[in-house]
Amino acid sequence: MHDNVKGKTVLITGSTSGIGLGLAHGFAGAGANIVLNGFGDADKIDAIRKEIEAMGVRCIYNGADMTKPDQIGAMVQEAVDTFGSLDILVNNAGIQHVSPIDEFPPEKWDMIIAINLSAAFHTIRHALPHMKKAGWGRVINIASAHGLVASPFKSAYVAAKHGIMGITKTVALEVAQQKITVNAICPGYVKTPLVEGQIADTAKARGISEEDVVNNVLLAAQWTKEFVTIEQLAGLALFLCSDSAANITGAALPVDGGWTAA
Repeated sequence: MHDNVKGKTVLITGSTSGIGLGLAHGFAGAGANIVLNGFGDADKIDAIRKEIEAMGVRCIYNGADMTKPDQIGAMVQEAVDTFGSLDILVNNAGIQHVSPIDEFPPEKWDMIIAINLSAAFHTIRHALPHMKKAGWGRVINIASAHGLVASPFKSAYVAAKHGIMGITKTVALEVAQQKITVNAICPGYVKTPLVEGQIADTAKARGISEEDVVNNVLLAAQWTKEFVTIEQLAGLALFLCSDSAANITGAALPVDGGWTAA
């Protein structure tokens, strides 16, 4: 099923930890060369790169700041210069800030819109000419259940993720006849190191058990009462690169335990 991915080049933004790193492992396991991006300790990033190369593929790291359009352009160019193509783009980089809107720091709004939304515009803008030239491409935007529904106190994040849905649909129509698909995966809560930290903090803050935090706070909206796994997201991303998914484009694909169905 994943023959389409073998030997292709995948750029994943925000891939030094969490969902992005899991996607990098998934694509490397299917035989794709990887361009890592994100912040982190240089030694740790080098260890991740070596771990991925041990899977029998090539892997480079580019530390482009997702708020800087020129750095984004240079990263796409490095991917093409190194591997000869950029076949699959995964826009995953994202940050969060939780606050009522009348107390929301404007600089946090600007940062979230820049990293969670504008960065995808810049990566897509630079990547598409290479995909068009190759006659094949996949753009996968990691949105969120918050690309489809809202939660209070997350105005910037929800606005950015709804924006990601808009650019996904628009670009899908623009390139529909060029064997390039553009889709958004909309995860619910995923158990990443970031979320695990939130569980402990929330339990402490609310004076309840970690189990209560998981079931009654985080998974309140996920009807399966189970976290989405990074492996499930990687599986869907790989499927979107297959021939079976050639007519899936402009779609929002929720992986949210029923959250957005209710």
